[in-house]
Amino acid sequence: MLPTFFSPALFEVPRGYVEPMVQYLRLANTTLDFLFYDVNAFRADLSKLGWDVEVDESPLDPSGLTRLLKRLDLSALSNPEGAILVVDAAERPYVKAFRSVAKFLDDNAAKKIGAISITGVGSSALGSAAFAWNLSTALGKPVAAIVPGYGVADVIQQALGGWFGFEMYSYWIKQPVQDVLANTQPQVASIGRALLATTPGHKKATTGAPVFRSGSGSSDVLHAILKSSDRAMHVFGHSKGALVIANAILDLPAPILAKLSVVTFGCSVSESAGVGSYEQFLGVFDLLGIINSGGNAAGHLVDTWHSTNTAMPYTMHVASLSRKLQS
Repeated sequence: MLPTFFSPALFEVPRGYVEPMVQYLRLANTTLDFLFYDVNAFRADLSKLGWDVEVDESPLDPSGLTRLLKRLDLSALSNPEGAILVVDAAERPYVKAFRSVAKFLDDNAAKKIGAISITGVGSSALGSAAFAWNLSTALGKPVAAIVPGYGVADVIQQALGGWFGFEMYSYWIKQPVQDVLANTQPQVASIGRALLATTPGHKKATTGAPVFRSGSGSSDVLHAILKSSDRAMHVFGHSKGALVIANAILDLPAPILAKLSVVTFGCSVSESAGVGSYEQFLGVFDLLGIINSGGNAAGHLVDTWHSTNTAMPYTMHVASLSRKLQS
């Protein structure tokens, strides 16, 4: 038990010192979005629809990013707090952002959404929107994309190799780090957790700082959405997003699991009993996906590597693979 004179304030680093670093690292992850997600095709499709989404050659150029953010309300691109983006390839405004899980759950249009997507390690709003756009194009309906919050615990996880062994790093590194920060530096622990903090009944430390229920904020957000929905849900995950899904559904009620369809790309997960269906795609050249799959077999082996960027060779074409599932 801590002495009565103990206070988290004794250890607290001012939030203003830490937040710019987290924002910069979040922004730097946008470069990975151009590699692993269909960002250029997403921009091209929107341009054909009359939307100016041109950015400068460098994805890190602030002026280019500002234009993109203003047009599509993707402020979560550099903002570490996360968001839920409703992406609809068939109807304006095409991308709508929610900064609160509770508000998303209360929105009449959002209540009708039956598909959710989650991208991989460190991906920003740009990659999340591009992945969801591919799915929305294929499915012919809107998709809710969970943009992960990005905090200090995520920085440490990624620095220690968060691309590999998500479950090990979540429980041995990321979740304990978040717990320690929440109890010793609650202001720092709250960076990147604004979306998580809007989840109904979210878990908190005694300091009031948010902590994880299931290893990551994204899993907690997805768990809350699925638990609150009475609709049959299709959940799509790429890379670490597949493992986020596996964690999120662990203790969902049986009636919800029975209506759930899980589709993974670039990472295969253990198939939980009671889930309505699984469709899992893994590339034969995807070393990253094979390692993260931990020996779990994929139902569909395809001649691809880890990327879903259709401009590159041997990449996973999310839209065409999703269309095949609908036929």
